[in-house]
Amino acid sequence: MDFDQARYARDDRYEPLLSEKNAAREEIDDSPLPDELTRDAVELPGLSEPELARHYTRLSQMNWSVESGPYPLGSCTMKYNPSFTEDVAADPNAAIHPDRSPRTSQGTLELLYELQDYLARIGGMDAVTLQPPAGAAGEFTGILVAKAYHESNGDDRSEVVIPASAHGTNFASAAMAGYDVVELPSGDDGRVDMEALDAALSEDTAALMLTNPNTVGLFERDIVEIAEMVHDVGGLLYYDGANLNALLGRGRPGDMGFDIMHYNVHKTFATPHGGGGPGAGPVGVVSELEPFLPNPRVREKGGNYRLEDAEDSIGKVHGYTGNWFVLVKAYAYIARLGDAGLSDASAKAVLNANYLAEQLDYEVPYEPFHHEFAATAGDRDAADVAKRMLDYGVHPPTTKWPEFVPEAMLTEPTEIENRDSLDDLAHAFNAAMADSDEELENAPSRTTARRIDQVGAARDPQLSWQALDDE
Repeated sequence: MDFDQARYARDDRYEPLLSEKNAAREEIDDSPLPDELTRDAVELPGLSEPELARHYTRLSQMNWSVESGPYPLGSCTMKYNPSFTEDVAADPNAAIHPDRSPRTSQGTLELLYELQDYLARIGGMDAVTLQPPAGAAGEFTGILVAKAYHESNGDDRSEVVIPASAHGTNFASAAMAGYDVVELPSGDDGRVDMEALDAALSEDTAALMLTNPNTVGLFERDIVEIAEMVHDVGGLLYYDGANLNALLGRGRPGDMGFDIMHYNVHKTFATPHGGGGPGAGPVGVVSELEPFLPNPRVREKGGNYRLEDAEDSIGKVHGYTGNWFVLVKAYAYIARLGDAGLSDASAKAVLNANYLAEQLDYEVPYEPFHHEFAATAGDRDAADVAKRMLDYGVHPPTTKWPEFVPEAMLTEPTEIENRDSLDDLAHAFNAAMADSDEELENAPSRTTARRIDQVGAARDPQLSWQALDDE
């Protein structure tokens, strides 16, 4: 028998569908479902356990993950989550149904109450809700709280001021709450343009939404004056918690004059990030805004814990008291690290970003930065450089944003990476920049998936292999 070389050849860039490996047609018996919801037969793969295990293992090897290496995506960075938090959430004693009465779930409510307290102290806030299921949901909740506060004072305010460099969700949250967005340009130093801010603020201003340090890692040195300016017109100062990991143990938004903030527990406190959830985006407020937080909140009296509603609350923004298992992970992370550990994490986040930037053959136009920085690819296309970095075995940074940095490569290594990992990243940055235009334009060339039509994929997504098969 001749040896069929093609049959046994391996191509690591392609893994057949299970149905392509071995499909058997199974007839379907009569079904009580309507005819339009049924098929006469279905093709099911007839595979052994080793075939199935190898299939999914190969697929996993084609993907990048936080277990593979760093995700240095600036601003929305993912970092490795310690496995002990997963163990805590998976403990059978944590599997409690949220409909159980407070009397029979005192341990659960106690943990949530303590997490509220932890987050309030970390942020310098007076009260916290754990209900919002994501950072963006936390933003929306915070703006609704601001709106309820102004309405309770008889103020009909119509505008929210947001820097041009802010996350897109800031603009969306304000608009969804019914506000007009006033966009604030950055100054020449990359920080808030104080003259532009003065011109933007008025008696119509409901809030200024701000991230500090900002999107290019710069601390707003005028934050106390900014807070005074916003408060002088009767507005509220909102803190986007995206970059709180740069401040842990060193500064608190509440002490800077912020009235509302949300916490991105996925970035600051090592809970999962991405994939559509579930997530958590707790919101903290100063005492004047506490009555408007979502119902219910966990309260304590005489050593007993209960769920309590407030009359002026904006109501529920999510089922129950939040995504319990995600909140357990955040609690475990904070409790394990403690004050000293959280402070050390922020120190390493800043150190890692500055070390990495020093190794790069790129201009970094805005300094001194903290946990992240925006390098510029200069006369090269940042997207091409990023795609070429894939060929060097790393995940590239965020590109083309913020827009006020030409050909931006927004980079954040987080606190978890060691020096060898940072050196590998630096090598990939510099090697890609040194490659020819042709190599950059054709990159990536060594990955499972080659260069794709990003615009086409976004506008005309094909979410199943059947859609590809029908073409």
